[in-house]
Amino acid sequence: MNAAREAEFVCRCAAPDRRHTAAPFAIRCFGSGHNIDVWALPDAGCHRRRPKTRTKASPGGRRFMTDETSATGNIEPLDTALAEVVRRSGASAGGIYLLASDGTTLDLVVTCGIPTAFGAPWTGLALSTPMPAADAVRKQRLIWVGNQEQLAGSYPRAAIALPYRCALAAAPISDSRRSWGSLVLLWPAAHPTQLTSHERKHITFGCQQAARLLDETSPRTASADPPGKPRMLTTPEIHGQRSQPPLAAVDFAERLPGGSLSLDLEGRIRFVSSSSPDLLGRSCEQLLNTLPWQSLPWLNDPVYEDRHRAAVISREPTSFTALRPPRQWLEFRLHPDATGVSVRITPVDTISQDLPGPVPREQHPSRLARAGRLYQLMCLASALTETVSVQDVVNVVADQIMLACEAQGVVFCSAEASRLRVVGHRGYTSEAIERFEDSPLTASPVGRALASGVPTFFSNPREMERIYPEDPSISGKQAWAFLPLLVSRRPIGCCTLSYDHPRTFDAEERAVLTSLAGLIAQAWDRAGLYDAKHQLAHGLQQALLPRGLPAVSGLRTAARYLPATRGMDIGGDFYDLIRIDATTCAAVVGDVQGHNVAAAALMGQVRTAVHAHAATGAPPDEVLARSNRLITDLDGDLFVSSLYAQLDLANHRVRMASAGHPPPLIRGPDLRTRILDVPPGVLLGIDSEATYPVTDVPLPPGTILAFYTDGLVETPEVDIDQCTAELAHHFEAAEDHELEDLCDTLLRLARESRLPLDDTVLFLLENTGQPV
Repeated sequence: MNAAREAEFVCRCAAPDRRHTAAPFAIRCFGSGHNIDVWALPDAGCHRRRPKTRTKASPGGRRFMTDETSATGNIEPLDTALAEVVRRSGASAGGIYLLASDGTTLDLVVTCGIPTAFGAPWTGLALSTPMPAADAVRKQRLIWVGNQEQLAGSYPRAAIALPYRCALAAAPISDSRRSWGSLVLLWPAAHPTQLTSHERKHITFGCQQAARLLDETSPRTASADPPGKPRMLTTPEIHGQRSQPPLAAVDFAERLPGGSLSLDLEGRIRFVSSSSPDLLGRSCEQLLNTLPWQSLPWLNDPVYEDRHRAAVISREPTSFTALRPPRQWLEFRLHPDATGVSVRITPVDTISQDLPGPVPREQHPSRLARAGRLYQLMCLASALTETVSVQDVVNVVADQIMLACEAQGVVFCSAEASRLRVVGHRGYTSEAIERFEDSPLTASPVGRALASGVPTFFSNPREMERIYPEDPSISGKQAWAFLPLLVSRRPIGCCTLSYDHPRTFDAEERAVLTSLAGLIAQAWDRAGLYDAKHQLAHGLQQALLPRGLPAVSGLRTAARYLPATRGMDIGGDFYDLIRIDATTCAAVVGDVQGHNVAAAALMGQVRTAVHAHAATGAPPDEVLARSNRLITDLDGDLFVSSLYAQLDLANHRVRMASAGHPPPLIRGPDLRTRILDVPPGVLLGIDSEATYPVTDVPLPPGTILAFYTDGLVETPEVDIDQCTAELAHHFEAAEDHELEDLCDTLLRLARESRLPLDDTVLFLLENTGQPV
């Protein structure tokens, strides 16, 4: 077969028991060097109904089992497709996310080679979440993370919840018509840090095949929402390819010193050697089909479950020591593969510092949470640390915590003058929110939670009606968790999680929600302070920048200001347009050193000085020289770059002077663009006797001038002249006819090519050539 050619056809294969009609399979062949790769997957177009419990065989011989058929027909065909791409790519585990019908969330629907519980922190993801699975969908490209260090650098939130050595790839499942979701694959820690072309090829084809299966099995344009609980493809305990008799394997384990256990990927004990019960203090019946950290109280510490998770994900052997009361130390050595974990247990007479694994000093079984729950909390806590404003906190809770807690609604409230004020919400109608707003605290469970500082839980409407008869009818919800947000024992608000169905809140869930309330409170308090500073800074900035540019006959203008400080909207960059007479105006752009309140204050002084001197009709060099003397007399430690231009619209000319400012761009009527050579003088505020050369340039009708600050072109370790040339190229190539659109295009192209490190101003002026 030619390596560059591909073929696809449908054939029928007899079922293994030969009692059913032959099942159709789509066969896809493609060449790679001297090899031919063959994919055999169920043909979605004529996929026959399977029983609820079934065993499926992948083309490679491994048999994958699923415990139930999905309620939505567009998911079941993915099982074999996922198993096949995992096998072909050499991955150790994988999963498929599908977009929900609202197009804003991703749901994990099936996993292979890894328990679904390991992915609890990201079973549901908002599409905006900075995670590989979501990035692959948003960016529509393959995301590769070669090791744990890269994961921590690129996706710190994922690294917190997945602190194991492994490699990861996420790729979009999409076709020319729509995006379905993403495929995520994991490789053991020994995998090279680079993805091979062979692996990349199989990932790409696996995504294409999954998209085709979804497209052909979806009866509607938009797929139904995936089920809430993801399925796991597992392998049978005894594989057909293993020819050793079972009893021989048992005899082998019995001859070994110490004890032996076999765990499946989820950690459940599937085999116990005869010597293990004596070592562990439990009978075989008490151990089989249990999790060790649940059936053995002295292993009830998240660190031991975490070692099992580390072995399953990294596929590397690991070990730990544990104290079986009262004085027996045991060493556990874990040896994983794709089907489970073999555990060797040996007594340890004395504890050496060289022994790997943790040695806990004290155990409190009743207070210990599961490792998965801890990682979920850590992941959510990491998301909250990234919030800046109160709205960010609301969004994180709505996008992340609601999904993790399986809630359908959230309301943030604060108290003002003994009444409720709704700060943010999700999952409620506007009518319900209007009834909450401004209601008295005394008649609300929110008021009770704020007054007592103790979380309140209602499992069903009847419990709520006994105390608050009217509240259940307001929202139509069926269960509620009212979580007071306390900072230094001071209530700052209340977070209410609500559910569409009755829900029993067990002790563990209440403890988790209470812990989350503390994290949310800290984030909300910090964000509230930030919002107050932001409002002050925003008001100052708006007062210093022009609210609108004056209309000048024969001139069109457009301007943009973008602060570098995240969310502050404050800095030292400025621009202005000043009418001098009927045919003359002045344009100025400047950049004060720094982007803080001091820079903004100096910017206001500079702008006022320039405006005052320009209004007298002074030439450009005089305007800059007089402004320079004023700034020098202020005896500050900040300096200013500025470009001042005087436009003579009657004679179609412009005169410019620069105080160390980046050169302007000029685009003629023929769209040819060049960088103007304007000799820069000394920065304002350094030398009171500095002079500023003047440059005179023709400005024919249809010509556009572009003034900007260095935030638009400055990039570390890249020559600024090169960046300015790139901006000139974008300016010349832009096809926008409206200045406002042209502004947006230039800013977008500049931001795509570099990370903004400073405030940015872009100021465009076009001589329309209209009579003045």
